[in-house]
Amino acid sequence: MISHVTEETFEKEVLKSTVPTIVDFWAAWCGPCKIQSEILDALDKELAGEKVKICKVDVDTNPNLSYEYQIMSIPTMITFKDGQIVSKEVGVRNESMVRELLGL
Repeated sequence: MISHVTEETFEKEVLKSTVPTIVDFWAAWCGPCKIQSEILDALDKELAGEKVKICKVDVDTNPNLSYEYQIMSIPTMITFKDGQIVSKEVGVRNESMVRELLGL
């Protein structure tokens, strides 16, 4: 299940995660974000039980995270492993690209 994380839950849900985690920085008004969300939702259902996590951060309600991770365009996906950034991708990514980011 995709977790919607906030500035208050980011450390616990993402930085302290024991599995590779993709964080999708998005906004409700963003058309490309809706496309990315559909791809992530479908992939999340398929990957149930896998050792990966997909999270979302609304840039409008979490501006400090957007600033900290230098989000200039959305959607932006950042992949974390062991609390460290592994990759940062700007723009819509298809399912196979997201799988690759998760190491699948």
